[in-house]
Amino acid sequence: MNEINIKKISKRLVDVAMGREPADLVIRNGRWVCVQSGEIIPNTDIAIVDKRIAYVGSDASHTIGSKTNIVDAENDYLVPGLLDAHMHIESSMVTVTEFVKAVVPHGTTGIFVDPHEIANVFGLKGVKLMVDEALNQPIHVWVQMPSCVPSAPGFETPGATIGPEEVAEAMTWDGIIGLGEMMNFPGVYMSDDKMHAEMAETKAKGKVIGGHYASLDLGLPFHGYVAAGPEDDHEGTRIEDAIARVRQGMKPMLRYGSAWHDVANQIGAIIEKRLDSRHFILCTDDSHSETLVNDGHMDRVLRHAIKHGLKPITALQMCTINTAEHFGLAKDIGMIAPGRFADVLIVKDLNNFRAEKVYAKGRLIAENGLMLSELPTYSYPKWATNSINVGKNLTEEDFIIKTDILGTVTANVIGVIENQAPTKHLRMKMNAVNGKVSVDIERDIAKIALIERHHDTGRVQVGFVHGFRLNRECAIGSTVAHDSHQMIIVGTNEQNMAIAAHKLIEMQGGQVVILDGKNIGSVPLPIGGLMSCESAEKVAKQATTVLDGFKRCGCNLNNPNMQLSLLALVVIPELRLSDLGLVDVKNLQFLPVIEQ
Repeated sequence: MNEINIKKISKRLVDVAMGREPADLVIRNGRWVCVQSGEIIPNTDIAIVDKRIAYVGSDASHTIGSKTNIVDAENDYLVPGLLDAHMHIESSMVTVTEFVKAVVPHGTTGIFVDPHEIANVFGLKGVKLMVDEALNQPIHVWVQMPSCVPSAPGFETPGATIGPEEVAEAMTWDGIIGLGEMMNFPGVYMSDDKMHAEMAETKAKGKVIGGHYASLDLGLPFHGYVAAGPEDDHEGTRIEDAIARVRQGMKPMLRYGSAWHDVANQIGAIIEKRLDSRHFILCTDDSHSETLVNDGHMDRVLRHAIKHGLKPITALQMCTINTAEHFGLAKDIGMIAPGRFADVLIVKDLNNFRAEKVYAKGRLIAENGLMLSELPTYSYPKWATNSINVGKNLTEEDFIIKTDILGTVTANVIGVIENQAPTKHLRMKMNAVNGKVSVDIERDIAKIALIERHHDTGRVQVGFVHGFRLNRECAIGSTVAHDSHQMIIVGTNEQNMAIAAHKLIEMQGGQVVILDGKNIGSVPLPIGGLMSCESAEKVAKQATTVLDGFKRCGCNLNNPNMQLSLLALVVIPELRLSDLGLVDVKNLQFLPVIEQ
């Protein structure tokens, strides 16, 4: 915004506040949830002009003209629009536009997007694709430039790479708010030049560096990581994690997404230890489309936080003003106050939070759970929908684990932990028969395969996983496999695993469930193998077939597709599978699947 426009808007805001000009909209007779003071103030009016708030007080009669639209809040609460401080749109499996359509009726008026997933597939041009679409939305969509592509150099092969030069370029774009989560935490505390150069480019522009310290070690590595400059962190899972981060000047982001439920374990830092809640933030990180459609977005997080003991005003601060202040945007968003964008929710009950009306930038865009207007369409180029390049004809043979050892062997097995991103490193005794080590359904040991799909290498890695509880001849495959988003397949039968791979290639990405040789569930994701062009509602229905497919295969984990998607994430301990092999994340080394 140039100086002339700023001057024009500020003068008009003053003229409306003083009663010299009429407001465009006045919302009357509400209970003002004043997050900046921690009060709830009755009998409040809000006068709005040019997308912004001009006046908040007990009587806005002086701002009303013949053409002013007047809305009676009928003593309902007037709440600032909700902000999601850290999230990946790709996890919802829909585009930016369709994501906005899905979350606005739930009261979300601002999101901070880290397009880390599409960056790993397409690099800088993929990020620009997301930025351009974000700028086309009726709500605030800021983008954090992905920092770690690949997330763990030398341990995986991404579709593209991003370095300091790309970060420097992105920092000049409109809509870029900072640097996305600094996932390569060992690289940071070991003073890797690339990681520190990316952070330096961000600091030079005065923008926020997102954190991601996924270790339980709060000793010197943690202190070294914080010293480098990451300003927030959503990877805490324990009360001591939240306490350590806030004491070191970071903003703990307590996440409650579809699969990662870390709020309840950390809010004791506020409720029990009495730490200042104004330094804590709520976020989702990853939300499945089915969660958005059926359960909600940040309103769901609010209800969850309140249920676990936070006062409503405290929980609201943690997804409004706290977020805005953290990103340096409090002059524009995060509170109902003069000069800020008129992002206002009308809500009947703060304890059972539901947005009755959603105003974004002064315009009513959703009411009673429904969008009131269509959003502009956005077209994706052909290169974005043609990204599955396996490089070979996959067969059953590709999914066999061979060994020269006779009899009993020791296998390094990935152990799934329900509702958490970390895994366990399990060492399990298994039987080798005719030079092969097969699955053990009785002991819940399935196979997991990782197929390189960006560079036509034909590379396939196969290991074992425990915790999916699969008890049928089946396979579940996905091209959503953080962070490099290779093709990942878990199964109990090599033939079904091969069928799943071929189906994913045919769809040019997505998720699929094969049971007894038949496709019983699928969701096509042709945009980078990550996102659909369809609505969240349609994708949710398709995704439901995948979730139902997991259950039919015996898996009853909460959101198992998201658990599956993280088993290739080689920056979170303990054990992961990449296209280069089985990775011991804790010790930063490759391990054999079968110990010699």
